[in-house]
Amino acid sequence: MGAIAANDPTLMSWVNVPQGSDFPIQNLPFGIIKTEDLSPRVGVRIGDHVLDLKSMFVLGYFENIAVELSDFDAPFLNGFMRKGKKVTRDVRNRISKLLSTANDDLRHNEHHVAQVLIPVEQITMCMPVQIGDYTDFYSSREHATNVGMMFRDPANALLPNWLWIPVGYHGRASSVILSGEAIHRPKGQIKPDPQANPIFSPCRNLDFELETGFITYEGKALGDSISTEEAEDYIFGMVLFNDWSARDIQTWEYVPLGPFLAKNFASSISAWIVTLDALQPFKTDSPSQEPEVLDYLKCEGQKSYDIALEIGIQPEDSMETTISRSNFKYMYWNMAQQLAHHTVNGCNIRCGDLMGSGTISGPTEDSYGSMLELAWKGTKPLKLSDGSERKFIQDGDTVIMRGHCEKNGIRIGFGELSTKVLPAK
Repeated sequence: MGAIAANDPTLMSWVNVPQGSDFPIQNLPFGIIKTEDLSPRVGVRIGDHVLDLKSMFVLGYFENIAVELSDFDAPFLNGFMRKGKKVTRDVRNRISKLLSTANDDLRHNEHHVAQVLIPVEQITMCMPVQIGDYTDFYSSREHATNVGMMFRDPANALLPNWLWIPVGYHGRASSVILSGEAIHRPKGQIKPDPQANPIFSPCRNLDFELETGFITYEGKALGDSISTEEAEDYIFGMVLFNDWSARDIQTWEYVPLGPFLAKNFASSISAWIVTLDALQPFKTDSPSQEPEVLDYLKCEGQKSYDIALEIGIQPEDSMETTISRSNFKYMYWNMAQQLAHHTVNGCNIRCGDLMGSGTISGPTEDSYGSMLELAWKGTKPLKLSDGSERKFIQDGDTVIMRGHCEKNGIRIGFGELSTKVLPAK
């Protein structure tokens, strides 16, 4: 069974998948799970259940695939991913076959089903990968233009290099956290009065950034490069990503070397990694690139993905308000170009590295990917359902991000990315 067969829109599973679920048989994302009785291990989501891949292996369901028990009996996916794309694809395809209504190998063995299929309410999600390095890009033309208009000459909003290279910076892997983990408002130097000295203070302009992230397989040796043609063979899958930003701290600190305390206090990722294989049916054209990019950044075929994204704010003890709807397809620089640029100088990527897309903003005011843009630097406060207003994120607010693809009646989703903001310590 090839990767395309596992994405067949006619496939049905004998495991019940509720209408509108992010997790039909065509998705099968990977994550790390645990329960009261089970140690952390690799799991795969199907509807409102999770498959325990360690138990699946022990029961012999992965025969003739080049995996071993330690690949699944592990607190991170890194060991499994080190087997490479062919093996991870073989496992996903085997699971697809076993869960299909056309196959009875697992379905009719009730004793085995009871061991390997766990209701999601019994599951606690864990950080899916051990992230060695994290890079964040700045690849939305709309976002970069909006920020340039706010802080620089509106007639020259994009810096001269922006249309030539996928701009990025090296982030902090240690503070990448899982959906559901709260953060404390960061502190640092801010300069609210341009004529006065800076002060030390909790951040006053706390912001989210709507992003996706991709997780890499093991790359090439130091000194070698990954081409745009090869890039997707080095990408395991994607997550939702909220790259928190302390705007007032960043305004004061970012010249000359860029973000530091404003970005390294927390970045949140969703728990399930949706494989690049599962996203193939949702490929779409990228925005046209002018001027023509240099040869090493040129791409053949479609490299963008039609992923609908939304952001909600839920104040404490109140209802959620959806404040933005955007789409990953708006990104000017695609993942293949980002990875090719990242490695063109010989930089080596490693298994489990995280690459953030950069803030994803669309062309309309209701599709912007940050409060900085949605409230336009605080000049256009957003009104929430409970009547309150927001210029930036307040203590007690929970920021919720969601993403999904939909085509031919099949919905592939990422679940929720949710993070609550607590007061500064």
